[in-house]
Amino acid sequence: MKKQTAGHDNLGKFAPKFAELNDDVLFGEVWSREKQLPARDRSLITCAALMAKGAYPQLKSHMAIAKTNGVTKEEMVELITHLAFYCGWPNAWNAFDLAKEVYGE
Repeated sequence: MKKQTAGHDNLGKFAPKFAELNDDVLFGEVWSREKQLPARDRSLITCAALMAKGAYPQLKSHMAIAKTNGVTKEEMVELITHLAFYCGWPNAWNAFDLAKEVYGE
């Protein structure tokens, strides 16, 4: 997985410890544990959690990461469709709007 720098880029001066934890611990240590759980699977799980929370700006970013990690448009559509029944219909509509942006129509 590509080195994550969003924390340092966006919050490095304002909240340096948070930036460090985001980039170096979460993405550097946790996401890099490929033997325990591949990045592709982590992406699916993360997108599901963010959709459930309604955390749409983060969901869009993680959909782009998921795409890079090999999650296809069809798989993302299926994930959203499945979760619509557990996370709410409005959350699914919002997630589909993001998926169309990330994956194209």
